[in-house]
Amino acid sequence: MHSTLLSDTLHVAPVADIRAEPINIHWDESLPVFAKEEFLKAVGDEYGWLGGHDTSQHLRCILPYTIIRKAGLRLVRFRVQTIPMGDGLNLHEEKSFLNSVVRYFRNAGADVIVPASNNAIFRTYPDGADAAPYGSYIIDLRMAEELLWKQINRTVRLNIGTAQRAGITVADESRNIDSAYDLIKETFARSKIAFMDRDSFRKYVHGLGSNGSILVAKYLDAPHSFCLFGYSKHCAYAIYAGNILQQHQGANKLLYWEAIRRFREQNVSMFDFVGARINPEKGSKQESINLMKKRFGATLIDGYMWKYPLRPLRSRVYTIGVRLLRGGDLVDQERHKLKQDRTPVAD
Repeated sequence: MHSTLLSDTLHVAPVADIRAEPINIHWDESLPVFAKEEFLKAVGDEYGWLGGHDTSQHLRCILPYTIIRKAGLRLVRFRVQTIPMGDGLNLHEEKSFLNSVVRYFRNAGADVIVPASNNAIFRTYPDGADAAPYGSYIIDLRMAEELLWKQINRTVRLNIGTAQRAGITVADESRNIDSAYDLIKETFARSKIAFMDRDSFRKYVHGLGSNGSILVAKYLDAPHSFCLFGYSKHCAYAIYAGNILQQHQGANKLLYWEAIRRFREQNVSMFDFVGARINPEKGSKQESINLMKKRFGATLIDGYMWKYPLRPLRSRVYTIGVRLLRGGDLVDQERHKLKQDRTPVAD
């Protein structure tokens, strides 16, 4: 499948002013699960929705947000990208909205808008933001199961068949939060990536509620692969996954295939593998992960990650802290890939 730049797919209409202001939360299954109030409450110290209104007071978009209080700072983090409403909005309008979002949080006393969660791929970013290219691999589930199977790479299909013949089973173990956490954290640790603590993971899963699912692939009754999914009719997201070091061939691929089948049967529209670095280094683990997702027949949708120092002096505390802890955030690590000729708003 080819890569699609979100900013290249829409006709750009004349610029319009879109103002951001708080609105009541009215979530339903047609919206991403990360906009759900119970989820936002579970992962933020403060939370809400900002609505984008045009000069005629029509609601054109919404942007759910959380605020995390850490080390005396108020950090804004978006859990999903701008969600168009009604007839949608063009890129100029979305940029106008995001500029207004920045003004809103500065006036509200926030210190930094930090990079969004990996599932949130923005089509554009506000003026003055520090941005980096980022994307995600997505499968359209609104097709027959036979077509979904045929678009999977032959080697992956063979791996899935091997796992099935070996007797590997896939089951929902959404109550088995601790076992899933242990394997996911262990997997992150092998790549020297920090993961949230156990209590935070429990809160995260409980925040998803009935819109969350933990699937496990077992061989001889032993877990070989776990994955946490969040979903609504809009999309199913493969949020966090973990595998044992010597997993049976095809175990995690069978898990993903069964997830794709199950969510399609529940009339979910899309399947999102969540997060993909653009043009990763050849031979790197990121390249290998991207290739696996692509071999499932997924299409790379690319856009941007961004952050914004609302209060420059206080934002330095965040910048220094994240560099000491992790060598920088995702924008720090990927910003060098932002091409000067790749503008998020067309003329």
